[in-house]
Amino acid sequence: MMKPFERSPLWQLTYARMMGFLREPEALFWVFAFPLLLALALGIAFRNSGPQRSNVGVVTGPGADSVVAALRASPELTVRTYAPDEADQALRRGKVAVMVRPAAPGPATLVFDSARPETRLAHLEVEGALERAAGRRDVVPLRLDTRPRAGSRYIDFLIPGLLGLNLLGTGMWGIGFPVANARQLKLLKRMVATPMRRRDYLMALMLARIVWLALEVTAIMLFGRYAFGVLVRGSWTAFVLVTIVGAMSFSALGLLVASRARTIEAVSGLMNVAMMPMWLLSGSFFSADRFPQIMQPLIRALPLTAANDALRMIMNEGAGLMTVMPQLGLLAAWGLVSFFVALWIFRWE
Repeated sequence: MMKPFERSPLWQLTYARMMGFLREPEALFWVFAFPLLLALALGIAFRNSGPQRSNVGVVTGPGADSVVAALRASPELTVRTYAPDEADQALRRGKVAVMVRPAAPGPATLVFDSARPETRLAHLEVEGALERAAGRRDVVPLRLDTRPRAGSRYIDFLIPGLLGLNLLGTGMWGIGFPVANARQLKLLKRMVATPMRRRDYLMALMLARIVWLALEVTAIMLFGRYAFGVLVRGSWTAFVLVTIVGAMSFSALGLLVASRARTIEAVSGLMNVAMMPMWLLSGSFFSADRFPQIMQPLIRALPLTAANDALRMIMNEGAGLMTVMPQLGLLAAWGLVSFFVALWIFRWE
């Protein structure tokens, strides 16, 4: 005998969509395997392996030997010598951050591109090494505290961003693709003759996402924990709420995008238009603060920015529920508006 909730149209539609997802092996790859492979590759590439030495060059000629000796005394520099006709080419190709042109008995010339951030640090270290070799002594004693800080690694920044991208991608594609596919195959047209309500069909698509959401997030979190030691330092309640509200918000956005699309090609184009700005601007792989200040109001209004910021505050800064309420409110607003607009303009054909 069927239980009362099992007779519910909403439950039957949700269950059907959950089972249908298992028949899409390519979707399983993009949902579960791809984020882990991406985290592994970027985590290894940007792992904390200690400070990297700056590459500097010295043009051969009078006084070059003493300059090379002074620079090699610095543990922060890797020094190579270049013939005069090779020096400019080495700079252009980025082989060295700073090129030193000795001019004995006069002062040496430091050649570098000040617009490149890495050259500024190299320039200061080269200058300090040459000054120390000439007899400079530091008159102000300083104590250094160089202990690693929890949550400061790139992988700590990356994992919340990957979680946000996964919520975005699977929420939108996991909803938009099956709706457009069913419409293209004329399946939605047949559903018009059934007693199924429109809101039950749309809600079922979103609820099925919540079931798979737990597995997706768990897989990424376990991988981050055991592969790189990434932890949730804040409230687990806040973390769960952000992921659920974020998933529902992006699912509703996917419904909105697919509410009128008639073909897979059409929904693909609309999905890319909706997702690309968030991929680029919302700070998944690098901080959104790098963009000009005039763009910040737009960036902060994007739902993926809110999800990424909230997840990073919870995981890396130990934030609680009240701290991330502004981000939760923005995600909820995007979800509610998108769902009701999609419900209003949705067409079966």
